Amino acid sequence: MDADRSIGWVFAIAGSSSRVLIDRAAVEGIAGHPDPVVAAAGQMGSQVKMRVGGSWLIANVRALKLDDAAGTTIAADIDFLGEGDEERLTGKLYSFRRGVTRYPMPGCEVFPVTTADLRQIYAAVDRAHIEIGTVYPTTDVRAALYVDAMLGKHFALVGSTGTGKSTAAALILHRICDLAPQGHIVMIDPHGEYAAAFGGNGAIFDVSNLQMPYWLMNFEEHCEVFLTTSGSQRQIDADILAKCLLMAKAKSRLGQEIPKLTVDAPIPYLLSDLTNLIALEMGKMDRAGDTAPYLRLKTKIDEIKADPRYGFMFSGMLVADTMAEFLRRIFRLPGEGKPISIVDVSGVPSDITAVVVAMLSRMTFDYAIWARGEAQRPILLVCEEAHRYIPSGRETDSAVGRILGRIAKEGRKYGVSLGLITQRPSDLAEGVLSQCGTIISMRLNNDRDQAFVRAAMPEGARGFLDSIPALRNREGIVCGEGVAIPIRVAFDALVEAKRPASDDPLFSQLWRDVGGEEAIIGRVIKRWRSQGK
Repeated sequence: MDADRSIGWVFAIAGSSSRVLIDRAAVEGIAGHPDPVVAAAGQMGSQVKMRVGGSWLIANVRALKLDDAAGTTIAADIDFLGEGDEERLTGKLYSFRRGVTRYPMPGCEVFPVTTADLRQIYAAVDRAHIEIGTVYPTTDVRAALYVDAMLGKHFALVGSTGTGKSTAAALILHRICDLAPQGHIVMIDPHGEYAAAFGGNGAIFDVSNLQMPYWLMNFEEHCEVFLTTSGSQRQIDADILAKCLLMAKAKSRLGQEIPKLTVDAPIPYLLSDLTNLIALEMGKMDRAGDTAPYLRLKTKIDEIKADPRYGFMFSGMLVADTMAEFLRRIFRLPGEGKPISIVDVSGVPSDITAVVVAMLSRMTFDYAIWARGEAQRPILLVCEEAHRYIPSGRETDSAVGRILGRIAKEGRKYGVSLGLITQRPSDLAEGVLSQCGTIISMRLNNDRDQAFVRAAMPEGARGFLDSIPALRNREGIVCGEGVAIPIRVAFDALVEAKRPASDDPLFSQLWRDVGGEEAIIGRVIKRWRSQGK
């Protein structure tokens, strides 16, 4: 049986969701067809087409059930995806576009979609795009992501641990770097996985070379690092810090040149000036009880100055005005053929990791705001393990949650794109995920995560969503602005040198290795004690 014969007819029409009746014998007749797309027609998650006037309508099969006791007809719920023009002589589909202008009438014949149709549907020749894999169930129809639409409205990559999420993220970023070797991408890497993947085309930063000056923090971030109290006491401490910080900034040469200096302005100042001013203010207090907040602040600042783990940020060497150099390095301005910055925060002390991420995120956003009159240089900020920084229900509790939430809502206007990667979408702030125009979902094992992603995805993708628990490793569902219609894609394999260092340990193999344990323990203890990697 050939692909030009109908396999059923339209039974009911209801907006995006409708129902068709499929002839079971017709579907079984094409099951052995050499075209794998035709052979899969009528199955769950497959596509079918209907002729309306001079157009072909494409729909996705979402649910199936037997329609009669004899088992000759199958009722299928379908979601319309889009339409394309029909070539008069051959009947082929071309010029596919999302959305439907004319719906079919009940009784309209239903046909299987072919590989040639899919090629037209997913053709992306006239728009900037990257190819990330092949469209399921074909082996040669390429799956493309429209870069401008995907980055312009943010994207999220979700999937349970072990599904190939990190490799998929590396693949997408490599393809973007290949397309735009002068781009500007900042990736926050909490586990140190991606340095191995981007050694050739990225700038790698960690605690050894990040050199992030403490004075670049705004007042809110200063409070998160220096204040140890909560409630009404915290407000007292914050007022003291604001007063002394403003005085310390006003003492510097740069601060004296600015007539209306604010506590948030990134002006270099000496930490010793700040502690001296706190001590000076403390000396003005009459009663001993009043000096407690000053002592708390001074002790905390001295403690951080003395701790070598904080040296990448609170070193006395970082007081020079290196802001221009820091922005140039991190934002790749110019990129010099290395368009991506990998900021490895795995060596950052856990109590200030969130502040470092908040600083990088806020500086990305602030730079875009203050550069509005200049030639535009859009920046992509990619955040791995995003649920750590924007947790559900508590996104306004921390500086990092507030700034990432703000970038999700407003970043598009200023040329800042956000890419979120997470294995627990249900732990992510709901408003942030719904701001992502493109969602790439790999296998999710948890019911809550599946429900959360389902709520964030558009209606037309519902048929694809049901296959999320059944996806294989290195497969994903892509829907939203970045694709013509929702697709199930098998991601391309990456060469070893471009893969992140995120492989699971092979217990059965590694537990056979013996020897050298004493030397290993000695070296580990030495690194542990010196708090160096």
